[in-house]
Amino acid sequence: MVKAATQVLTDSCLTRQGLKPSYPGRSTSSPAPGEAKAAEALFGSGRPELSVSLPTGYVVSAHTDGCLAAAQQRLYGDQPRWFRVSTIVNNLGPEARHTRRSLDEVRAKHRAEIADWTRLRTHALAEATALLDDPSTKGKPRP
Repeated sequence: MVKAATQVLTDSCLTRQGLKPSYPGRSTSSPAPGEAKAAEALFGSGRPELSVSLPTGYVVSAHTDGCLAAAQQRLYGDQPRWFRVSTIVNNLGPEARHTRRSLDEVRAKHRAEIADWTRLRTHALAEATALLDDPSTKGKPRP
């Protein structure tokens, strides 16, 4: 449900900018004109404003100015926090392997991030349900 709502929001954002949403699996022999512009509008541009350094040594970064960031802000209520906790929670397995700890130990270490992830995900599910159930609000940014 959150994925579908994210798609609705990002498609609407791109359309408002006069860009055509692109879908995975679309076969073209060469990139469509404006595809780079659409990617920039979707994912943001310039230097990423958000980053998380993981115990594995990887640094994950993201923008706050693209359509995807706007969709995450609307659905999760706090895009920077969602980026941070989802990146950490999605990398618990690699952290456990890298630090040679059990997954249970790593989960215990990140109890606060897991709780934030759960709270933000619950918020996103409620927002996604409302967005998809009420056609009058589809894709419109919140005031």
